[in-house]
Amino acid sequence: MTLLVRGIRGATTTAENSAAEIYTATRELLDRMIMENDIEAENVVSIMLTMTPDLNADFPAKAVRSHPDWQWVPLMCSVEVNVPQSLKKCIRLLLHVNTDKKQQDMVHVYLREAIRLRPDLAGEDNA
Repeated sequence: MTLLVRGIRGATTTAENSAAEIYTATRELLDRMIMENDIEAENVVSIMLTMTPDLNADFPAKAVRSHPDWQWVPLMCSVEVNVPQSLKKCIRLLLHVNTDKKQQDMVHVYLREAIRLRPDLAGEDNA
């Protein structure tokens, strides 16, 4: 069996700029991405996390590190490009995972208002 590195995208939004909201939204998104793609921490190469500039109350990486066995996954937080009229209060994750699945078999997860980012991928299961 050959393992390849695949990317899995996800995004969500928060109701407000607070540490609790950032943690809850990030954890909800990550949990859903793990479930939909049957991910184990040992197979995660790294995670890129971004937030829109209007979110700065805390690091979304705290929610990832709260998962058992995920404290060793390399994480990088960054600010999303501030494009006028873009979705506000948005958290995005890009997971790089070792897997034997094809890229088209990866399940990308868009929750809350972030469904608007990729309506082509946001089926009923992403509501």
